[in-house]
Amino acid sequence: MAVSGPEPRPLLYVVRRAHFSAAHRLYNPRFSEEWNRRTFGKCASPHYHGHNYTLEVVVAGSPHPETGYVIDLAKLAEIIDEVIVQKCDHRNLNTEVDFLHGLIPSTENLAVAFWRQLEPRIVQGRLYAIRLYETERNYVEYRGEYDAH
Repeated sequence: MAVSGPEPRPLLYVVRRAHFSAAHRLYNPRFSEEWNRRTFGKCASPHYHGHNYTLEVVVAGSPHPETGYVIDLAKLAEIIDEVIVQKCDHRNLNTEVDFLHGLIPSTENLAVAFWRQLEPRIVQGRLYAIRLYETERNYVEYRGEYDAH
């Protein structure tokens, strides 16, 4: 006799995309200008450079039975705008964004910092991934995981 249980709930991944433009400089103050130029190339320019970033925020979950939503996309858009876009758009990421202070603003480090800002604010579903595009061809994906090494 087969035992039937509750019907499995589908797991969905909802994605919201946002855009912002910002300047940054890849530079490690622990090392010389020469080391920084060799390591980061033109990205170490003391005059900074900019990107038109695309941020994708992925929330995982099952649709709520009363709304059909994993997360209200309008609410997710508000969170992304408040926590990331308003603080980073048309800013110098090295000098003007409080939660990036002291961080080398590589795309990798930005993705982790953005996760840390967004994750506590998402209460419907769970933050699954962040994709941060620096260019059309270059992006980083972060899923809140850490290397044990």
